[in-house]
Amino acid sequence: MNRIARLASAFGASRVLALAILAAFIALRIADPAPLQSLRMQVFDIYQLLGPRDRETAQALPVGVAIVDLDEASLDAIGQWPWPRTIVADLVEKVHRAGALALAFDVLFAEPDRLSPAILAHSLTDLSPTLRSELEDLPANDDMLGTAFSRGRVIVGEAAMPVPVSQALHDQPPKPLPVATRGPDATAFLPRFEGLLRNLPVLERTATGNGVITILPERDAIIRRVPSVVLADGVHRASLGLEMLRVATGGRPMLIRTDEAGINSVVVGGVAIPTDRNGRIWVRFTEFGSRPDYVPAKDVLNGSVDPKRLANKLIFVGTSATGLLDIKTTPLDPAMPGVEVHAQLIETILSQSFLIRPHVAIGAELGLMVGLGLFLAVLLPFAGALASLAIGAVLAAVVTGGSWYGFVSHGLLIDVIYPLAASFVMFMALVFYNYYQEERRRQQIRGAFQQYLSPDLVEQLAQNPDSLVLGGESRTMTVMFSDVRGFTTISESFKDDPQGLTSLMNRFLTPLSNAIMEKKGTIDKYMGDAIMAFWNAPLNDPDHCKAACRAALDMLDNIETINAERRAEAREAGTDFLPLDVGIGVNTGLCVVGNMGSDTRFDYSVLGDSVNLASRLEGQSKTYGVRTIVGEATAVAVRDSMAVVELDLIRVKGKLEPEHVFALVGDETMAADAEFQTLAARTDAMLTAYRQQDWDAARAALSECQARADRFDLADFYMLYDTRIADLQADPPDADWDGVFVATTK
Repeated sequence: MNRIARLASAFGASRVLALAILAAFIALRIADPAPLQSLRMQVFDIYQLLGPRDRETAQALPVGVAIVDLDEASLDAIGQWPWPRTIVADLVEKVHRAGALALAFDVLFAEPDRLSPAILAHSLTDLSPTLRSELEDLPANDDMLGTAFSRGRVIVGEAAMPVPVSQALHDQPPKPLPVATRGPDATAFLPRFEGLLRNLPVLERTATGNGVITILPERDAIIRRVPSVVLADGVHRASLGLEMLRVATGGRPMLIRTDEAGINSVVVGGVAIPTDRNGRIWVRFTEFGSRPDYVPAKDVLNGSVDPKRLANKLIFVGTSATGLLDIKTTPLDPAMPGVEVHAQLIETILSQSFLIRPHVAIGAELGLMVGLGLFLAVLLPFAGALASLAIGAVLAAVVTGGSWYGFVSHGLLIDVIYPLAASFVMFMALVFYNYYQEERRRQQIRGAFQQYLSPDLVEQLAQNPDSLVLGGESRTMTVMFSDVRGFTTISESFKDDPQGLTSLMNRFLTPLSNAIMEKKGTIDKYMGDAIMAFWNAPLNDPDHCKAACRAALDMLDNIETINAERRAEAREAGTDFLPLDVGIGVNTGLCVVGNMGSDTRFDYSVLGDSVNLASRLEGQSKTYGVRTIVGEATAVAVRDSMAVVELDLIRVKGKLEPEHVFALVGDETMAADAEFQTLAARTDAMLTAYRQQDWDAARAALSECQARADRFDLADFYMLYDTRIADLQADPPDADWDGVFVATTK
């Protein structure tokens, strides 16, 4: 498992998934189960439906094919089948006289004619001895049919059977097919049958050839291929159509060509006919209704048929009558007479309209599948789903078009649907996997940030996860630190109830956190009773300074609400009430923000000098007796819309450069208040006189400020300056004093 995990990490999990799917499809194709074979055959059926064999090509051949049909009209006119062999003999004679090249029967004559004179003589009990003797002396109907056979080229049909059949009428074994093999022995590849249902001996002796009429359908009962040669009852037998061709071209032996993969072709009359590995010939069908040369048997017998319809043709005798149960299903027709299959096989061969599925077809299809699969596995992670789909569609069109061109121009049967289906499944799996990974990343982002950001911001961030990369980016941000005042005293009161302290802090920090997130802030971390937060990351917020200041004011309002609730609870419980309060520091400046940590564990955080200053400002809120201190950049950004008062020019611990710091007193309403504006102006005047060492002017301005201080919660701040001015008056600083206050504590 570790090896697989390392492979997935090095090569890409999506590519490993694609290769696994590809391997599964390759294994399935090699196993080639029955449903897959049926699917492939249906693909080839579609090819034939879209591009059937051209009937006009067959009609233009010097040698044609016709069918003498034992149709419904002939059965009505002459009687039920089987007809007396004398009538069949008459039919054979008239076909010969019309100039047929050869005549093949897609019917069997396995039993003696029950209407032969000798058989009638024994079956009719009321005959006189003289009449019975005269009947017995007459020639048998079967002998008359044999005589008719001997006057031309006649091929009788035999049925290959899956089980042995009785040969009681035969004292000789079947006459073997003259056949030769070029290459490895073909026996192992030929279809095998245990029995062979033969015709009467007299008919087999007088017939020119013997061909099997057995046609094996595919698993879905559709006829697509006809065996060229079978092994039945231990002897080789050609199919009825090929035996007719062999006889019509001089009766030379058939040649079976083989290679290590099996049979690849048979040669009849000098024509090489491609086959599958089992010697079966693909029939390229045309529509059943398009054949003009069906000749009713009754018309041949009554002499009404034009001899030209039979002259110089290969004639099959078969039936289209439904009651004789010789109806087959083909790719083009759900119900086609079986004799038509033999006829269309002959036409396929004569017109050279071969369908070829070479032995290398499976290798080509597997190669195509591997090529498409690897191309897709490499392409999709880089090109994306839509681009890959577009490229894949073009490739599919090219591949399908190439397969169709091969079928139309060369009769090639190459299955591109399975490779395309495999590629499509790979594509869908990769798209789903990438979607799953993307959704998983979003869930991780939601899980990581939902405690620190508002739901809207979390969702926006989840939709743009690429912004979360290890490392960081520089941007101007506003940073906030808040800390509980007097936390040590509060903790001491819960020394016997640590769970109560935890509950109190959760109750306290929750509304403070909500105030931050409601103003689009990101909570960086909790440090015991302290909170660190920032604005303008991970999403841009052009009003980040105002948002942070509004959050600070909301936090103070929430504290008042909590204290009111706790005061009421303490009064009801009869316990002491310790109010909660916070100091807040806010600063704006250039920071580095991003995922800080290792490749496997990191936090989304912010670093920079501005962050350190915000922390120091929070600590100085106790020094100046105010609840919120903001840096100069923050104050400048919000002073037109929020109530801020300058506190000092301070050099915090750890910094060399002094910083103007301000108290955040209130929102827009307070900023517009005339009394506050007066207070802010007098504070500025006090600080100016203070830095100029004009102590009297400073004290005068301070007195005016102190008169208004209580309303704005700045009494401690002005008391601080009252003490400073008194100390400096008593011990004046040097002449080059710059008014900077140096903080010695954090």
